[in-house]
Amino acid sequence: MDDKIRRIYVPMTESGFYILYCLQTPQHGYGISQQVRKMTAGAVNISAGTMYGALSKMEKDGLIKFHSEVEKRKLYNITELGEEVLSAETARIDRLYRNSKGEYLG
Repeated sequence: MDDKIRRIYVPMTESGFYILYCLQTPQHGYGISQQVRKMTAGAVNISAGTMYGALSKMEKDGLIKFHSEVEKRKLYNITELGEEVLSAETARIDRLYRNSKGEYLG
């Protein structure tokens, strides 16, 4: 991952994290928003504007790619670069959690 992508995406917004997480299997925007709502028990609600803006930016930056179209809905999935960004963000979140519990890395 180059420095530009790291600066833009790490740390990630909560919406961005969930979008990449959900795209580990092909999905469309509405499906992602439903999955996130279910995963978070309604605590996170990604609006259509946020969703489609993020999908467009992530596709342009190479984190996701078009997979197919089903019933006029574009399905996307995560790329290798997207997996790298998701992994870096997951490690960052894990470090924060462990540190908050007094489990220091040093």
